[in-house]
Amino acid sequence: MQRDLTQIPIVKATLRSRWPQLIIRVIALAGFVFAIVAGLIGTPVGNHNFSIVFVWIAWWALLMLFAVPFLGRGWCSICPIPMPGEWLQNGAVLGPQKKGLSLGHKWPKRFRNIWLQNIAFTLVALFSATILTQPSITGIVLLIFLVLAIATSLIFERRAFCRYLCPVGGFIGLYSQLAPVEVRVKDAEVCAAHIEKSCYIGSADGYGCPWLVYPGTLTKNTYCGTCLECLRTCTQDNVAFNLRSFGADLQQPAGRRLDEAFKAFIMLGAAMIYSAVMLGQWGALKSAAYSVGSLPWLEYAVAFVAFIFGVLPGLFLIAVAVGRRLSQSKETLKKTFVAFAYTLVPLGLAAWIAFSIAFVFSNISYLWPTLSDPMGQGWNLLGTANVSWTPYLTSMAPLLQTLVLLGGLAWASVTARRIAAEKLSGRRVMLQALPVTAFCFVITVGLMGLLIA
Repeated sequence: MQRDLTQIPIVKATLRSRWPQLIIRVIALAGFVFAIVAGLIGTPVGNHNFSIVFVWIAWWALLMLFAVPFLGRGWCSICPIPMPGEWLQNGAVLGPQKKGLSLGHKWPKRFRNIWLQNIAFTLVALFSATILTQPSITGIVLLIFLVLAIATSLIFERRAFCRYLCPVGGFIGLYSQLAPVEVRVKDAEVCAAHIEKSCYIGSADGYGCPWLVYPGTLTKNTYCGTCLECLRTCTQDNVAFNLRSFGADLQQPAGRRLDEAFKAFIMLGAAMIYSAVMLGQWGALKSAAYSVGSLPWLEYAVAFVAFIFGVLPGLFLIAVAVGRRLSQSKETLKKTFVAFAYTLVPLGLAAWIAFSIAFVFSNISYLWPTLSDPMGQGWNLLGTANVSWTPYLTSMAPLLQTLVLLGGLAWASVTARRIAAEKLSGRRVMLQALPVTAFCFVITVGLMGLLIA
């Protein structure tokens, strides 16, 4: 069931206007730049520095507990990172694009996938213990993101950084498949008959799709940045912003890919490792993760990569192969593996939400003193500099985490059955889906042990 929100005049006018989006993005850009400055020259004490508290606690809470589950790529629509490069590329801040500074090269064909995003996220995750606690490292990482976004905008066409490189955009795209919102065309036949394709090419009313997506064939949220340029440039009034059921994209067999499948393993595996390192009781593991460059850290890094790219997908492959044998499926093992990897999307999102409930609410009280003293220089701008650290929801967190993880398991189980039913029928559906469901059950129990026990 869908409801096109552009049928509401005030909503349509708001979405078509660039001003609300621009204002939010400018504010976000100011905060992003300040986070870089605070990280580089502010206090080295992480829980008193704006860059750590606002980026890895406040922003992360907003992203994982609200934006991704309910708005999909909504964050990408207001993300400040590509803004400076995009302004230079387009030669304009608002309105029709002019002759900008970009060379406009096409992104190399061999890299038109999310493998680079997968690698980028893995690298960030490997160093996350220091990134999340040392303001100077956070400042450097954020600055690298900004420089890379500007550089790719000056060399390549449109938002190449967002589409192919951004590690945050990679996992938002994966989990955006679950969100109850989407940008879609109202009638694909209207698009097919429209010669100009202004939604992709651009027009006097706006830019061609920055994400290099043709809306007329869009069926999944994964690569749509929800920038709404197609809504502004479509001359046929054929673009809708829909409310829909949660997880609608998981029911789309077309477009399943190996790089996306491995993104699901990377995100699920990283959630498990983060839970063990940051919330677990294993001092040696925590010490190894924080001792970047040491022999224990190298051992930790090897184990991290091996678990995410070897152990986790290997065990899942066994589960898929057992189900394939039991159901006597004629589908190739590779196609079956890729298809069933999408059952890990709701499971992975549940894992990250459960982790965030514990991590964020035990640290969010650092926000209040940081608002008064963002650089850690002894300021007291709002009178909250001396508010003491107090963990929130300590009694409710385990229950909330349990409900979230069980909800993720149930969603993954339903998804497994639906995927099996695409090629099979009757009892064979259950036989194909059962080993995958068992795998998800074991992972859920493991997460409960890491997060709640």
